[in-house]
Amino acid sequence: MARGLALLGTVLVLVLFGGVGGASAHAALTGADPQDGSVLKTAPRQVTLTFTESVGLLDDSFRVLDPGNRRVRTGEPGHADGRSDTARVTLPEGLGTGTFTVAWRVVSADSHPVSGAFTFSIGKPSASVAPIPVDPAGNTLSTTLYDIARYVAYGGLALLIGTASFVLVCGFPGPVRRLLLAGWSTLFVSTFALLLLRGPYERGTGLADAVDPGVLNETLAGRPGLVLLARLVLLAAVAFYPVRADRRERPVLALGALLTVSLAVTWAAAEHASAGIQVPVAMASSVLHLLSMAVWLGGLGALLTALYRSAEPLPAAVVNRFSRLALGSVAVLVVTGVYQSWRGLGSWDALTSTSYGRLLVVKLLAVLCLLAGAACSRRWAGRLMVAAQERVEAAATATATATATMAVAVAERVPQTVGAPAAGPAGRGEVPAVVGRGGTVSEAVPEAEAGSGASADAGDGPGEAPNPGTGTGTGTGAGAGTDAGTDPGTTPDSPPADSSADSSTEPPADSSTESPADSSDESARYRRALRGSVLAEITVGILVLVITTLLTGTQPGRAATETAEASAAAASEQTGTTTVVPFDVGTPGGRGKVQIELAPGRVGENSVQAVIFGPDGGISTVPELRLSFTLESQRIGPIDAELTDRGGYWAADDVTLPVAGIWTMKATVRTTDIDQVTVSKTVRIG
Repeated sequence: MARGLALLGTVLVLVLFGGVGGASAHAALTGADPQDGSVLKTAPRQVTLTFTESVGLLDDSFRVLDPGNRRVRTGEPGHADGRSDTARVTLPEGLGTGTFTVAWRVVSADSHPVSGAFTFSIGKPSASVAPIPVDPAGNTLSTTLYDIARYVAYGGLALLIGTASFVLVCGFPGPVRRLLLAGWSTLFVSTFALLLLRGPYERGTGLADAVDPGVLNETLAGRPGLVLLARLVLLAAVAFYPVRADRRERPVLALGALLTVSLAVTWAAAEHASAGIQVPVAMASSVLHLLSMAVWLGGLGALLTALYRSAEPLPAAVVNRFSRLALGSVAVLVVTGVYQSWRGLGSWDALTSTSYGRLLVVKLLAVLCLLAGAACSRRWAGRLMVAAQERVEAAATATATATATMAVAVAERVPQTVGAPAAGPAGRGEVPAVVGRGGTVSEAVPEAEAGSGASADAGDGPGEAPNPGTGTGTGTGAGAGTDAGTDPGTTPDSPPADSSADSSTEPPADSSTESPADSSDESARYRRALRGSVLAEITVGILVLVITTLLTGTQPGRAATETAEASAAAASEQTGTTTVVPFDVGTPGGRGKVQIELAPGRVGENSVQAVIFGPDGGISTVPELRLSFTLESQRIGPIDAELTDRGGYWAADDVTLPVAGIWTMKATVRTTDIDQVTVSKTVRIG
């Protein structure tokens, strides 16, 4: 049933949501104005960046350096035209000439910082470009500590939720209560560390900014900081939540479920699920995925602790209940994991062509190992349950046998009366009560069952002497007859001399029934095997958590593919364009075509090469060739390319096209002193 539900859920998710497209998480730069490497005639008034998704800005999102490696004073960063997927900063007047460097850093919608740099030139490029000042040591240390805190936070969440689920569902608090405090404290401390390290992590600076009040205030003003603060508040509320196996009232359970889901939402709101395509579905899937992971892996930690630290053997029923809980968690993990993988990858090629895809393959292999360990644990848990059931049945059989045997032994030990029973007080033939050993009251055995020909009167007084040939009297006021062959030295308080009565109290040997000792040995062996498989599961589960944390900090395959395609398109545009323009001057032999190559075909300096072909398709020479460019939409131009004849072809090395757009390229071909024609064609400048 679990496999069927998982497969059905996967198919439904892919069918319902598989055709939706859009941008992916982890913002990627799609455009810059001025463009990278462009050469401008006049200084720009601002720098504008465009991204694939909304971005958050820092007070130091832009750093502009002049050709002398001096920082240019810029305005406050903001969004262009109110669009959240842009970043803009104003530049001062009088920048001068040369090559300027722009270093930028923003925070993507999924809370990860994105940075880069590019150059543009005013007038003409400089001989050298200013280096970008970065503090690698501080950046690396802050990022490393932040990532470690994220790993620890994942582990604390799994331990807290998994242990609480184990206590409430399995009903076995035992020695696992300490894990609740360990999980809560681990998650609280790691979240507090994340809040302090968030500022240096976003800015790529050193640890000194972690205690800077200004940086902390700015962190709390952003969404990632608010999410971390909300998590701390929720953990403070969790500290007062009573997690007890015997407290299963609906209000208590409802409050616990609300707190648990809210904690998971603080992760989904600050990771890949919060940006890109299908955000509501992705958020729900992320929450379910995180909760099922925590219940499974955290519950495994609680189960392992109970198996090792419990004073008494863990009841098989507890193991069986957790096995069912883990199976449900695995089913949810499969469905949500498939959806999130599809959302993050976008295509099968991304599995091998992107870092996200390769990490996902490693995680898939680890999860398969985890499932194999879970199957082993479930098998040992089943055997432990069967052994426990067999032990209960064997104990019940032994108890029933012992009870029957003791009944027979008691019947044989009852003193037999001599002769027929006398009439009772009411004159009926009732069997008189006889006080036997230990003060127990039983009925005298009838004469027919006693097998003795002698009798004693039930009404004998306390001092009446017994019949010498029949038995021994007692001073209790009731006759206690014994067989005439009884050892005279036997007293009423002594045990019967008949060895068969004693031996009858031992249960008969039954070779077909397993002894409790053998069943206990099997249970102990199954528990040892279960401990080993659960320990292996936890080890692989820790590896899965580490890989999951790495995935949350890696650009998804879908976004990486989009970025690579955009870069490839830009590179193809930068390799140049080739345009063929036919012409006809209206004279015999005055037809032909001009082949114009423009490289790199982008804003800034370009080189032009033009070749003229005659009517027969061969290269032809003409007295003059002129070429100009006009951007009519911006009323720029015409810009003369100033071609020169270089012996068989015409060329120019420094044609500057300052703005991107659809330019009109006009070529004037003069074939004789009086015959010429002007033809035009459009060309896109990126």
